[in-house]
Amino acid sequence: MKFSCPVLKCFGSASQSSEDREIRHGEGNGERFRIFSYEELRSATQGFRSSCKIGEGGFGIVYKGRLRDGSFVAVKVLSVELGSLRGEREFISEISALSDIKHENLVRLRGCCVNGDHRLLVYDYMENNSLIHCFLGGEQSRMRFRWGQRKEIALGIARGLCYLHEELNPHIVHRDVKASNVLIDQKFVPKLSDFGLARLFRDNTSHISTGVAGTLGYLSPEYAVSGHLTRKSDVYSFGVLLLELINGGPIVTFDIERGEIFLVNKAWELHNAGRLTELVDPLLGGDFPAEEGGRLLKLGLLCVQETASLRPKMSAVMKMMSSEDSMEGVEITRPGIVADLRDVKIGNKTSSQSFFSNRPSTSMSPSSPFHGGIRRTFS
Repeated sequence: MKFSCPVLKCFGSASQSSEDREIRHGEGNGERFRIFSYEELRSATQGFRSSCKIGEGGFGIVYKGRLRDGSFVAVKVLSVELGSLRGEREFISEISALSDIKHENLVRLRGCCVNGDHRLLVYDYMENNSLIHCFLGGEQSRMRFRWGQRKEIALGIARGLCYLHEELNPHIVHRDVKASNVLIDQKFVPKLSDFGLARLFRDNTSHISTGVAGTLGYLSPEYAVSGHLTRKSDVYSFGVLLLELINGGPIVTFDIERGEIFLVNKAWELHNAGRLTELVDPLLGGDFPAEEGGRLLKLGLLCVQETASLRPKMSAVMKMMSSEDSMEGVEITRPGIVADLRDVKIGNKTSSQSFFSNRPSTSMSPSSPFHGGIRRTFS
């Protein structure tokens, strides 16, 4: 999905205004991919003022901006090393291709800016910010986040991933599925952001950042340790997010006696004890269908199995979320987790950083002992 010749025309006169540097794309939808000037985006965000900052992740900082026509946008200022990104023309070409991907559960990419060392992406602005800000930020938010809404948001995320994995050709692996990358629009429709940004990096570059600890809890073991990326890596991350949506709490907590407690491990322990529905957010006050709650929690565990081949495809996930008998005959094997950053592959190096500490770890935990019987596999 690359646009070559039309996009490269954008590198014409430096004085050409951003309104003139537009590319019509799509089939008759009249929408335009824009090459914004740096000055316009700086003005829109009031000089990238801290009060306009609405998010920050592994790729960079996001600001709320208001364009000259009065419309609001989200401006992501990429903070990665310039040498790890593709060259200007290929960068623009990849961004243009990504902007042509349209789905109800994906954030629309409106344009970009390339100015010297600066690389900026411009997205539709989401009124309710991210899933964390809107629903998972505190007890008051969680109390308003009823069961039906949680299920619908999970289904929307699954639809977006299924589209990226199974309907696009070539398919796209998101690589960073997490609550802060799920944005909520004015009608409370979930939309995945940051999809496809892996294409902006040179082929030998990994975007895993030791500075973003929040990503670690969503990271599949095989990707973290070997750098081997497949669609099943996204399925793992979705499973963690599904458990998080149902539980309402953080995916990793710290206990002074037990140390780091992962939501995935907690779910596995309750599953083995036959008390899995105890993981459901207590702030719901028991107001949820017990059978459905148990089924979706089991589905979350199915997605986070250590053996990637045992995890379902996203199309199967959507079916299981909607069908009452979908989990019959499915045995769930033990989950895999990345408990610290000791073996996370970052480019050609590994890290020795603890999840909750910036200090190097001197201890090396053994390889994951997780294993279990196999009854059914998903390819």
